[in-house]
Amino acid sequence: MASSSVTAKRLRPFDESGVVRRPDGVLAYSDLPPSLVAMLRTSRERYGSRCAVTDLNGASYSYDELWKEAAAVAGGLRAQGIGRGDRVALYRSNDAAWVIAYFAVQMAGGVVVPINTRLSTVERDSICADAGVSASLDSGRLPTGPAWTVDDLEPTEIAALLYTSGTTGEPKGVIAEHRNIVSISETQGRVTGYRDAVDLVNLISVPLFHVTGCNAQMIATLRAGGTVVIMPKFDVRGFLDAVEQYAVTAAIAVPAIYAMVLADPITSTRDLSTLESALYGGAPMSPALISKLRAALPGCALGNGFGLTETASVSTFLPDQWCDERPETVGFATPVVELDLLEPDEHGVGELLIRGENVSRGYWNRPDLARNFADGWLHTGDLARIDDQGFCEIVDRRKDMIIRGGENVYCVEVENVLVSHPAVLEAAVVGVPDEVMGERVGAVVVTGPERDIDALGILRHAAERLAKYKLPEFISVTDEQLPRNPGGKVVKARVKDRDWGRIVRL
Repeated sequence: MASSSVTAKRLRPFDESGVVRRPDGVLAYSDLPPSLVAMLRTSRERYGSRCAVTDLNGASYSYDELWKEAAAVAGGLRAQGIGRGDRVALYRSNDAAWVIAYFAVQMAGGVVVPINTRLSTVERDSICADAGVSASLDSGRLPTGPAWTVDDLEPTEIAALLYTSGTTGEPKGVIAEHRNIVSISETQGRVTGYRDAVDLVNLISVPLFHVTGCNAQMIATLRAGGTVVIMPKFDVRGFLDAVEQYAVTAAIAVPAIYAMVLADPITSTRDLSTLESALYGGAPMSPALISKLRAALPGCALGNGFGLTETASVSTFLPDQWCDERPETVGFATPVVELDLLEPDEHGVGELLIRGENVSRGYWNRPDLARNFADGWLHTGDLARIDDQGFCEIVDRRKDMIIRGGENVYCVEVENVLVSHPAVLEAAVVGVPDEVMGERVGAVVVTGPERDIDALGILRHAAERLAKYKLPEFISVTDEQLPRNPGGKVVKARVKDRDWGRIVRL
């Protein structure tokens, strides 16, 4: 339970109609499909002949065809002995068959376990052992049999085990109930305008095994009656080709991907006028990059979403009208989400707590971590501020916070200042071990290849905006991308593993 409650009057930019409080105190939508199977059935009934999913390999399925293919694969799984509650690993690269396999497991009454395709065999086997999988759907031909559908799945039954990327330790299986994921589809529709958007064409360039690609894009689009366009993996030319070929209206990516797209000279020769929304998350978006996106995509709405695997995707959202004014924030709590701060300090910074219908009940096989979900509140491990208007600013991970000579330095706060420099595309701030201070502040700053700026120039910019003890003392300037996990988050351990050179001072 939170130790303090943020109760000031706030802006409420989202549709909150039909939001109710459950007997356990959690906010929820009053009228949702009970399961992913029920959701897809409704979409099939409404949009049968419309294109549901297509991939860049040429495969394409209408809603009718997606249902029939998934039901046949569910029959194949049933023939293998897969029944209600059995775990099935899904280990294949992004394609239309991934979508079929995902829903097939649901139709069989099973629990899908999407696995990061970049993992080693040992890591994959470890996840499968932990989840207790009974079958695996991989890059081979999907099994088929007589059509089969389990129609009476309950909202509280487990739909998926989503293993975290493991940047802070051994991956853990996050339990995702049907209601968690279906709730996200409703939330995504409300904060972006996707609801009943049959003209929506959503380009998925991120991995489907991640909650952004799977829940916020694939599930939300299929519930709305739109079309999902799937890229096997991201590359700039393929992204541009897909937007033009399929008249893409929506995309989600980390800021670094948008920077790569805008930096490619061919982008200016392409017709991107169909894009109506370009959403981002996973890292701060610099004001300079926002300005470039505005210029390159006039009339395209921007938006910053924040969420975790444990929240099934987006929990806060910064709508377009505030992206220029408040880029350092991740916006407001979504309609069924409540935010709180645990033990805020004198600067108003505390651990971010999240409660809502989208929040997981806990980790698979980890009763020792039940405290992370105490009284329905997810203890995120993120340090945040929430201002009087309700804007939430993530300032750091609790474990990543730098303690410099007894002073707390919030890495994300420093990163936000660094990316406000017009030459900086992205930045990562980490603690550099020091015998005297304990830690000093180190920063890796990424600039475009055409930018001419040195560490001293960046430090001067930061010195106008930060207290002296927060200033980076080690600065590495590069035009190479920061190391990221498949979910798009910067892997700080790899950033720390470098030769920091000499201290930089004004």
